[in-house]
Amino acid sequence: MSNNHNHEKNNYNQAFVIGIIINLTFVIAEATFGILSDSLALIADAGHNLSDVLGLLLAWGASSLARRRASMRRTYGMRKSTVLAALANAVILMVVIGGISWEAIKRISNPGETVGTTIIVIASIGVLINTATALLFLAGRKGDLNIRGAFLHMAADAAVSLGVVLAGIVILYTGWFWIDPALSLVISIIILISTWSLLKESLNLAMDAVPEGIDTADVLSYLHGLPGVIAVHDLHIWGMSTTETALTAHLVKPNPENDDAIIEKAGNEIHDRFGIHHITLQWERSEGSRPCSTCE
Repeated sequence: MSNNHNHEKNNYNQAFVIGIIINLTFVIAEATFGILSDSLALIADAGHNLSDVLGLLLAWGASSLARRRASMRRTYGMRKSTVLAALANAVILMVVIGGISWEAIKRISNPGETVGTTIIVIASIGVLINTATALLFLAGRKGDLNIRGAFLHMAADAAVSLGVVLAGIVILYTGWFWIDPALSLVISIIILISTWSLLKESLNLAMDAVPEGIDTADVLSYLHGLPGVIAVHDLHIWGMSTTETALTAHLVKPNPENDDAIIEKAGNEIHDRFGIHHITLQWERSEGSRPCSTCE
């Protein structure tokens, strides 16, 4: 039997704190100026940036919870709470998207006058803040999927804010105020795309489905290829949190030769090849491919 617990992570606490503070400050400022200038695009972008803050909080929470010790009551610790937080975040964002879209549709036929200069200035600040936040996670984007998600989210939001800047310029020089609610719909669609992915993945993780990016057939093929293994039973792969994955399996191998060496090699290779952190493999000595009495 093998339990692989090697899951050291870089500490990005300072990056998360800085990113959350500057983005939350910007959300408050953008929403305030959006109300004062009657710009639905700014208000919609503020809602989008609020989702960034929630996303950063979620990623930070996942990173922190992964370090907490398990207890006799919670043998997996509090890892699963990150999945529940992601699911709640997705549901709340869906409600926000609905509200913004409904208001934008009403305003397209009767757009109010908005202050193009205000939109340009505030959204330009958004481009700088989102870019700066993305750079905080630039170094760790290749080695940690959680950090990579935070980096890509903020980089994409810098592009969205740039789109708002362009809308402000169009309004300023053309007086086409309908651009503001139209852009709000575009922003809502962008949020919907990212939120739908979050909703689907968090719901799958809550149901203990195999995490995205892991092919069960490839894992099964690898296990079948281990020396002396003639069958694989009771294979389970599930997300312990938004950043950690676990695997259990029964390996049928009648000959006990080199058991320890094979288990150690398999644990390391499964971790490196598939990104699975907690691995438990159990030998079966039954002849043929008949499953054990406890296997599903």
